[in-house]
Amino acid sequence: MRLTEFTELMHAEFGSRTADSMLRDHVIVDLGGRTAAAALDDGVDPKAVWQALCRDFDVPRERW
Repeated sequence: MRLTEFTELMHAEFGSRTADSMLRDHVIVDLGGRTAAAALDDGVDPKAVWQALCRDFDVPRERW
């Protein structure tokens, strides 16, 4: 997954404001206790970040 696709999915699923806040503020245990933004900056695959966020926020599996 490309970063642009990740961003589009985030904005479509959560709205731009909420998605941007989630990236900066929500700590994801599955990603080593990092925020999504920190994980992406550290080179974690955007698909793994997307799936971790989907799990944390109970996004229906068909939208993962």
